[in-house]
Amino acid sequence: MGAWLSVVGLGEEGLDALSPAARRLIDSAEVLVGGSRHLAMLPEDDREQLTWPSPLLDLIPEIERRRGRRVCVLATGDPMAYGIGSTLLRFLSAEEMLILPAPSAFSLACARLGWPLHEVETVTLHGRPLATLQAHVLPGARLLLLADDGTTPAQVAALLRERGYGPSAMTVLEHMGGPDERRLEGSAADWPQERVADFHTLAVACAAEPGAALLPRVPGLPDAAFKHDGQMTKREVRAATLAALAPVPGQRLWDVGAGCGSIAIEWMRAADRAEAVAVERVPARAALIAANAEALGTPKLDLVEGEAPAALEGLAAPDAVFIGGGLSGEGLFRRCWAALPAGGRLVANAVTLEGEQALASWRAEVGGDLTRIAVSRAEPVGGLHGWRPLMPVTQLAVSKP
Repeated sequence: MGAWLSVVGLGEEGLDALSPAARRLIDSAEVLVGGSRHLAMLPEDDREQLTWPSPLLDLIPEIERRRGRRVCVLATGDPMAYGIGSTLLRFLSAEEMLILPAPSAFSLACARLGWPLHEVETVTLHGRPLATLQAHVLPGARLLLLADDGTTPAQVAALLRERGYGPSAMTVLEHMGGPDERRLEGSAADWPQERVADFHTLAVACAAEPGAALLPRVPGLPDAAFKHDGQMTKREVRAATLAALAPVPGQRLWDVGAGCGSIAIEWMRAADRAEAVAVERVPARAALIAANAEALGTPKLDLVEGEAPAALEGLAAPDAVFIGGGLSGEGLFRRCWAALPAGGRLVANAVTLEGEQALASWRAEVGGDLTRIAVSRAEPVGGLHGWRPLMPVTQLAVSKP
């Protein structure tokens, strides 16, 4: 059939800034789709128009029902930069679509600020939890944020102050490229604006106060970064465990017996678009997982309260599995192993003799590497210091052939 659906990016300048090719797609369309702001830019005629509803996905079936007609979707800036283009491609093939982007908000912001685009992190807060930002706040980081609404800068400033990043410079860029373009500047410590224009991009140059907690995305956050009841994979073992699990962008982890969620959370922080399910049977620990996910920038962590293996039924298949508890559970290892695809990774840790025996038995059946991890930390002994050992951990790491 070829391309019947076109997606045309528009800037604040409107139709006048479009290329002749983009203008032809709009002028020849039988059906026009867009937000009310986009459709208001068009001259009045009797062509069919569809306005994005809320939720936006409700209109996807309407577009699909018009397959074969000339349909043109009007988008803001670059439709493939957190835009409607990437959403449509979840339901339609690239062969059915022709996408003509305008400069993205990120490109325009970099041009205004003199920031090389490849040196910044781009994040959207539009329709997403503010906590998403937590994983990106690091000393010296340059962030470009797509706002949810006009209150976003004030909320971001409050988050930065709470994290000890009050000196961070903030710049609001409203209506870039149009006659109403405006620039507002300040610091997170004394951000003056309760509300700005809803249509804006926020730039943040992160600067930490002395003593602000450093929470990098490299696995092995300090134990104190997590709320826990003592049941957690300690920092040194956690770093080794994540290395064995090998986080990959877009892949999914099952964290079974998640405790405070430290493995699942660090998996998601370590790789872009990584997903994780934390399975925990103790309600109080499930509450800790939810709080840690919010505080550490992984609010999309999927939390399942229940006992494995029964709690695993109906879950999307994993690319990797970590078993941190319940090794003696009937059928748990076999259930997790069966769910993995070829090349999937399974890592299991044990601190008891019975757990060690189970790991040794499974290794005899499926192979893999068995490792003993012993960690000692220097602690006061009277007026001096000595080594205090943590409980040694036996780890099985195996990839499915």
